[in-house]
Amino acid sequence: MDRPQRLFDVIRYQLETYPREDMLTGKENGQWRKYSTQEVAALTRKFSAGLLKLGIRQNEEKDKIAIISPNKPEWILTDLAVQQIGAVLTPIYPTISQHELEYVLNDAEARILFVNDQELLQKVLAARDKFPTIREIFTFNRVPGARHWTEILELADEADYPQIDQIQQNISPEELVTIIYTSGTTGTPKGVMLSHHNIMSNVLACQPYLPVSKNARALSFLPLNHIFERMVTYLYLTSGVPVYYAESTDTIAANLREVKPTIFTTVPRLLEKVYEKIMATGLELKGIKRMLFFWAVDLGKRYEINHPLSFWYTLQLKLANKLVFSKWRAALGGNIDCIVNGAAACQIRLLKIFTAARVPILEGYGLTETSPVISVNRFNVEDRMFGTVGPVISNVEVKIAEDGEILCKGPSVTIGYYKRPDLTADAITDGWFHTGDIGVLIDHKFLKITDRKKELFKTSGGKFVAPQPIENKFKESPYIEQIMVVGEDRKFTAALIVPSFDNLRGWAQKRGIAFDSDETLLKQPAVQDLYKQAVDKYNQFFNHIEQVKKFVLLPHEWSVDAGELTPTLKVKRKVILEKYKKEIDGIYAPSGGKVDIESL
Repeated sequence: MDRPQRLFDVIRYQLETYPREDMLTGKENGQWRKYSTQEVAALTRKFSAGLLKLGIRQNEEKDKIAIISPNKPEWILTDLAVQQIGAVLTPIYPTISQHELEYVLNDAEARILFVNDQELLQKVLAARDKFPTIREIFTFNRVPGARHWTEILELADEADYPQIDQIQQNISPEELVTIIYTSGTTGTPKGVMLSHHNIMSNVLACQPYLPVSKNARALSFLPLNHIFERMVTYLYLTSGVPVYYAESTDTIAANLREVKPTIFTTVPRLLEKVYEKIMATGLELKGIKRMLFFWAVDLGKRYEINHPLSFWYTLQLKLANKLVFSKWRAALGGNIDCIVNGAAACQIRLLKIFTAARVPILEGYGLTETSPVISVNRFNVEDRMFGTVGPVISNVEVKIAEDGEILCKGPSVTIGYYKRPDLTADAITDGWFHTGDIGVLIDHKFLKITDRKKELFKTSGGKFVAPQPIENKFKESPYIEQIMVVGEDRKFTAALIVPSFDNLRGWAQKRGIAFDSDETLLKQPAVQDLYKQAVDKYNQFFNHIEQVKKFVLLPHEWSVDAGELTPTLKVKRKVILEKYKKEIDGIYAPSGGKVDIESL
C-alpha cells in the first residue's frame, strides 16, 4: 500500500509490509508483554467499537478523550483507537499541577479520561466535581473500585465494525487528531492543534535521516505526552521498528541492558546524568585502569567530525574504543546505532565524547507547534555538525528574521491554538511560524540556536545577555547540576547555582571537610572557593557583560514536581525568578555576598 497519510494507517501499513510479533512491548508483572501487529489491529478495532458504545462520535466539534499515563503499550493502543473513530486525544503529563489539570480538562471539554494507576486516579478524584464534562474514567492498571480499560473492549459489538471502516474512510489527513497543551516555561497552557498530516508529514520527512529498519529496535521512555516521542513512535511503526517501553525513569539503565535497543530518544539532562555516573565510576578506578579511562575521555573531547583526524589519533581512538568505550556501549545495551536528542541544547563535549565512543548523538530542533522537527543532524556524517541542530528537514523552509528569530513554514506547522485565534494570529504570519528562538544558519546549511527570544534580557546598562550559552558552558563543571543566569534590568549578570551534590559530597569527604547536611556543606569556605574557581574558569569564555559576577548556591535541586522544570526538564525561568526573589535581591543588595546562603 501507499505510505501512511493518517496516523492510524500505520497499522495496515505494517500488516502489509513487515508484520511483527513485537510491534509494541511493555512490562507486565515483571515480564515483557508483546503485542503483535495483528493483535494491535484487532485490539484497536475492538477498542474503537467500545468507544462508539460509550457514545463517542465524530461530529463537528470532535469528541475529546484525555489520557494521563506514563509510556506503555496501552497509551498507543488508546491513541490509535481514538483516531480510528475521528475523536481527538488530549494527552496530559502525569506530573501536571492540580490547577493546570483542571484548566486543561475543562478547556478541552474532555468526555472520557484514562489514567494509569491508583495514584493518578486519586489525583483526579480529588477534584472530580471540577471536571463537569468528564463522563467516564478508566484505569490502565487494575484499581479496586475503578473501571479498567478492558471493560471498553467488552462493550464492543462486531456489528459496529462496518461503521468504524466508514468513519476511517471519511477521515481526511487534514483533520485534527490531537490537542497538546503546552505552557513552556511561562504562561497559561495553550492547546496546540495538530492534524494527521502535520505529524505524518514530519514522520515521512525524518524517516530517511535515521537508522531505522525492520532490524532496528527502539526503547521509549521520553513522555509520549510530548510530541517529540509521539512522532518518533509513529516513525518507528512506519519503519517496522518494534517499540519497547521502559518501566520507569528509574529502570532505564536495566531496561537498556534487557532490550538492547539500536535507537532511543532522550533529552540533554538524562545524557548528562549518564555521563556523570560514568565519570563517577572512572574516579573510583585506581592505577593503570584510571589512567586509561581518563586518557580515553581526553581523546573523546578532542574528537571532530568532517575534519581529517591524524593517523596517530585514529589509532589511539581505536584502542580507546576497545579498552574503555566498549564498556560504555555495553551499559547502553551494546547495540546502539544512535541516540536522538531534543528539547534543549546538548553540551558539545558530550556530543564529541559519545560520538568518539561510537554512540552518535543526533541533535535536532523543533516545537510542539511544528510536530515537532524543524531540523536534525543526520546519521550520515556529512550532514552532522557539533553545536548545531543540523540541516533543515526536506519539507520545511526556514528563514531568519531581522531580529534573529527563526521562522519556519511547512506542512508540519500547527493548524492553530485551540479556542485561541488571537494566539494563532500572533504566532503565524503568512504561513510563517514564529518559533521564539534566536538562531543562525552556518554555511547556509546547519541551523544553530543561540537563545530563546523571550529569555534574552537587558542589563540596566542597556546591554543584551543571552543566558543559554552561559548556562550550557557552566554545566560542564562536574560540580554544577543546574544553573540559571539572571540580571534583567540589573547592573550586572549573576547566577543561581544548584550544586551536583553527589560530586560535591565526595570532594568534601576526600578533604576531610565535616558537614551534617547539604546546607551546612554549602556554607564551608572551601566550598565557596571551589565554586568561585569554577565561575572564574568558565567566565573566560564570555565577554565582560556576560560574565557571572556573583552567585548564590541553592541547597535543593529543581524538579518537575515542584513546578520549577517543564516535563522536558527545561527551567521555568518565571517560576524560579519568583521563588528565589529574596536570594536574587540579596545578590544585588549593597551587602549581597556572592555565595551567601544564610537566609535560605
